[in-house]
Amino acid sequence: MAEKDIAVLAEKDSTTVKSQSPSPVASAIREHGEAPYIDPEVEKRILRKLDWRVVPVLWFLFLVSFIDRGNIGNAKIQGMDKSLHLVGNRYNMAVMVFTLAYVVFGVPANIVFKLVGPKSLSAMMFIWGFLVMGQGFTRSYAGLVVCRFLMGIFEAGFVPGCAYLIGSYYKRNEFLRRYTVFFSAAIAAGAFNGLFATLLAMADGTNGLEGWRWIFIVEGIITSSVSVLAYFVIPELPEKTSMFNAEEKAVLLERLRQDGGEVVHGRIGKHVMEALLDWKVWLATLTYIGAEENASSVVAFQPTVLKGLGYTSTQAQLHSIPIYVVAFVVSLTCAWLSERLGQRYLFTVLCCFVGIVGLAIELAQPKSANVRYAGMFFLAAGGYIVMPIQVVWLAINVGKGYKRTVAFGMVIAVGNCGAFISSNVFLTSEAPKYHLGFSVGMGMFMLATLTSTLMYIGLRMENKKRDRNARADLSNDEELTGEKHPDFRYHL
Repeated sequence: MAEKDIAVLAEKDSTTVKSQSPSPVASAIREHGEAPYIDPEVEKRILRKLDWRVVPVLWFLFLVSFIDRGNIGNAKIQGMDKSLHLVGNRYNMAVMVFTLAYVVFGVPANIVFKLVGPKSLSAMMFIWGFLVMGQGFTRSYAGLVVCRFLMGIFEAGFVPGCAYLIGSYYKRNEFLRRYTVFFSAAIAAGAFNGLFATLLAMADGTNGLEGWRWIFIVEGIITSSVSVLAYFVIPELPEKTSMFNAEEKAVLLERLRQDGGEVVHGRIGKHVMEALLDWKVWLATLTYIGAEENASSVVAFQPTVLKGLGYTSTQAQLHSIPIYVVAFVVSLTCAWLSERLGQRYLFTVLCCFVGIVGLAIELAQPKSANVRYAGMFFLAAGGYIVMPIQVVWLAINVGKGYKRTVAFGMVIAVGNCGAFISSNVFLTSEAPKYHLGFSVGMGMFMLATLTSTLMYIGLRMENKKRDRNARADLSNDEELTGEKHPDFRYHL
């Protein structure tokens, strides 16, 4: 925010009676060297409010979203495959069409989010909630595929939109922990969904409906109901927010400005092309694809793998819970350490290695079911940690505005091509060993290691180049914002 904007806010906050005492806004933000000084107490108060008002709301909505996305795996082992005659690779196709729609509509949906605003998230949820219910009432394979495809369209803009909303409120060195907390809802959903699906499946026979149908029907009703309430609690973007008083809002916008958070507006097409031609976006997307391929295989095929170890359907659901709990704890711990140490690359590579260990166990096919069960812990933890790190690592290294909007859409939506891959390599004929699926998963983690390494090398080279050209021409003020400014340094 420009200094004249701060002055306007300060003037509005002052009393009508002339006084020598400064306004609260002027006290919170005052000149201090080259940049305005921000009262740290006010800043702490803002962060506390953000941590309670922004992240928890979006975390819960993502929890609901991910339960809807992953419940097809739970429905399958409760008898959906027999009821809908999912012979051959029909189940894989039902999983794949969701990903296809998610990938194709990811960037357009996120642009719509940017144009309409955060409240559009509740509209997306309301519609896909009905589509979840539709899966419970369908009587054919074709009906299941149609519902899954339409679900992919309306979910495509949700996670990128939430990521953009969180990133618009926090500084670059604050973003990772908050986004990982948000993303941990996907892990919590995995643990919660197995237990919840087991309970819902006990309604088998109620009103003449099989238990797997009740999983979709009840969870769809919950989603649409929550979306109505969400409309009133989802916050607006910082420039339009009403959750702060004048003093706090001035400090919020100024701290974001000092962090290189000025939003660059202009022609949408220009910023879209900038994002599509940015090498950082493509490398981060490829890394995300590698991690997503493995994480999505855990969601869609882990119940079948566990059932193949000798567990009943209910036991398989319950044994999935500890896997997600461990991944939840490890992901939050790694996010805290990564942000604390300022190291995104090292933790990306470390977590890829953790996933590779898990895949090696699954491919070795040890006789002990307990050892194979342990391998699933490594696999889940590795994939679920890499994804949030990549999203934030890219976000803090691109400008705000439409370029960041497209970047989020690319890395999250196009990154879900990994799920497209997993749905085609985990063949029904190979269940529950899935030799091809686990082999491809190992290759995808190696791809993620390679692309993240190239990202790290590229950012280091660019920082060294900027250090050498520290006295660059600053005459074109319009263009020199965010990452384009010579003083901007990429985070590693």
